[in-house]
Amino acid sequence: MARFKITNRELSWLDFNYRILNEAVNEDNPLLERGKFISIVSSNLDEFFMVRVGSLCRSIEEGRTLPDPSGMTPAQQLTAVWQEARRQVEKQYNILQQKYLPLLAREGIHFLDPSMLDSEQVKWVSSYFDREVQLLLSPWAVNAKRPFPLLSAKALHIALLLPPQARGGSIRFALVTVPSSLKRVVLLPAGIGKTRGILIEDVIAMNLHKLFGGVKPLAYVPFRLTRNADFLYNDSNATLLLNEMRKNLKRRKWGKVVRLEIAKGCDPRLLLRLKRYLFISDMEVLHIPGPLDLTYFMKEVSSYPGYDQLRFAPFTPAVDERLTQGGSIFRAIRAGDLLLHHPYDSFEPVIRFICDAADDPNVLAIKQTLYRVSGKSPIVAALARAARNGKQVTVLIEVRARFDEENNINWCLELEKAGCHVYYGVAKLKTHSKITLVVRKEESGLRSYVHLGTGNYNDSTAKLYTDMGLLTCDDTIGKDAAAFFNMVTGYGGHADMEKLICAPYELRHTLNRLIKHEIKNAQSGLSAAIWAKMNSLCDPRIIRLLYKAADAGVEVNLLVRGICCLKRGVHDHITVRSIVGRFLEHARIYIFNNAGDQQVFLSSADLMPRNLDKRVELMFPIEDADIKARVIATLRDEWRDNVKAWEMKRNGTYRRVRKEEPLLNVQEARILSHAMTEDLAPMLDEEDMEIIDRRDRKEAEDGKEPSAEEPVLMNDGIENADTMELEHEYDYNEQNDEEGSNS
Repeated sequence: MARFKITNRELSWLDFNYRILNEAVNEDNPLLERGKFISIVSSNLDEFFMVRVGSLCRSIEEGRTLPDPSGMTPAQQLTAVWQEARRQVEKQYNILQQKYLPLLAREGIHFLDPSMLDSEQVKWVSSYFDREVQLLLSPWAVNAKRPFPLLSAKALHIALLLPPQARGGSIRFALVTVPSSLKRVVLLPAGIGKTRGILIEDVIAMNLHKLFGGVKPLAYVPFRLTRNADFLYNDSNATLLLNEMRKNLKRRKWGKVVRLEIAKGCDPRLLLRLKRYLFISDMEVLHIPGPLDLTYFMKEVSSYPGYDQLRFAPFTPAVDERLTQGGSIFRAIRAGDLLLHHPYDSFEPVIRFICDAADDPNVLAIKQTLYRVSGKSPIVAALARAARNGKQVTVLIEVRARFDEENNINWCLELEKAGCHVYYGVAKLKTHSKITLVVRKEESGLRSYVHLGTGNYNDSTAKLYTDMGLLTCDDTIGKDAAAFFNMVTGYGGHADMEKLICAPYELRHTLNRLIKHEIKNAQSGLSAAIWAKMNSLCDPRIIRLLYKAADAGVEVNLLVRGICCLKRGVHDHITVRSIVGRFLEHARIYIFNNAGDQQVFLSSADLMPRNLDKRVELMFPIEDADIKARVIATLRDEWRDNVKAWEMKRNGTYRRVRKEEPLLNVQEARILSHAMTEDLAPMLDEEDMEIIDRRDRKEAEDGKEPSAEEPVLMNDGIENADTMELEHEYDYNEQNDEEGSNS
């Protein structure tokens, strides 16, 4: 494929992180919420360097020179990534210091450095250090007898130079690690404003002499390491997988350093020593013009009491009427399929589905896949209780879910102790599907109840991610679900299923067939359109087919939250948008016009090679007419968003969708009025003129430079690189290449 047609995946992800950063200056967001977006940018970059940059470094070390689909070799990608990351960090800290901190100060929230403290505050900080901090610190002298230690990744450290012990001696080098158990911001009891804070590394720096016998350091600097977390492991034997993942977790602690973050303007002697000890080059050093690791704005600052007016107003998710009338949840499902759209619909019915199954004496078996669950998961507790109640409980927990490996291993052990049949994954394939099967004995015989979803069984992230789930007792889907579990817990291989579509066996083939059918309809003069929503789009074969569809006259409308390697270019019938807002858009929806008889699917899979070829994924049809209309309307409403939506230009850069009346922030609108009933079906058939008019307006806009109110945050350097994951995805909690990294 020609190079200009594909955007490099890594640079596309960095461009997505720019869209997140833009929310930090978006006045539509309350002030403390803007700080969360600053934090998300930092945590996303952490994971990006750990996984994606780590992978590029490994490829270079192994001598790989094969270009990626965009035409860039690993070495070229690494150079471009570092160049763009430096620009992004510079912009992030400019926003922090020039815009965000002054706005916080207006509201009475002040962050002070040591030079800003008065004498009383200095005394208080000294006393606080003596009481709360000093006993937790372990200074480490580095010399010929005490080598440089193995430092934890993502922790804060302070490097310092001490004067020689004797005249004519050498300057001494030492380290102090900031304990992760301490809050990052120490709140001061007195001074200007309602809330005053000083960073813990500054508290320690002011008192370093107390750790070294009263000797004041000649120089000191905070720094932070990012290590390669992209390790290869042998997953060909499922029975040995647990031990292999335990080894992998240990490797992660001492992986190669891929990034050194260090305060800008530090003493060059300190930087020289750190580079030598860590075996890194200048390219791997990121000079930070401010505090390191800005995730404390989300972890601490955003929850300061007394500032409710600076946060999003809380809301109560809706619950379907059928589930509020009492009685068995199974009776409600028998009355008809239930669609859940989280977080606008409560996640409680999913928890209730598992809990009721655990306690119902008529339920004989529960089977479930788990990819990521919360730390205190009520679902895992219910599965354990079901096993203790004598039910047949089968759980496939994917222990290779990146950065959740340890948590998932622990859940495996807990469930095994309770008597569940636990599987750690399918050999050579990550199991990313979201499915639960409950088998219940009823008067008519055994009946299967199934939950299928686009997102994880995680009650915490369900409040932050938009996902969809279906509760059904459709007999065919029940049989398909049973066949699916026989496949993943048996010897693998393909299982015949009628309605459920499984990767890596049928999903790619089915998508190809559906897209080609739209192409055929367009060539025959029939209405043809593809509407798709996903987290990431980077599969070259699917992209090539979408180009072909657009060139045949198929209207291809894509909502891609994060990575999008497709490039509009010369293809007139492709539109790409991305919504970045209060919630992480995580649902995967695929709609094919089918000459007016729309085919609607929900899925756990993005359109990425790993999802289509290397994972166990599920796509399932929506057949109930009312639910189909609701899903279609959902996508239509999201397409109309003109407050939080961005649109890709022909050159691959993004611009905010032009704000025109009536304004629609689809996420906030759903909170205010969850029941949106407009039907998207006419849009797929009858709004060709509107589509043409919109495209004409875009063509005119593409010839203009964006105004200050409509910034393009993708830098020119990306376009000059012939281009132009993370799951966790920006990711409020997962932050990860697996999902994806709102990570």
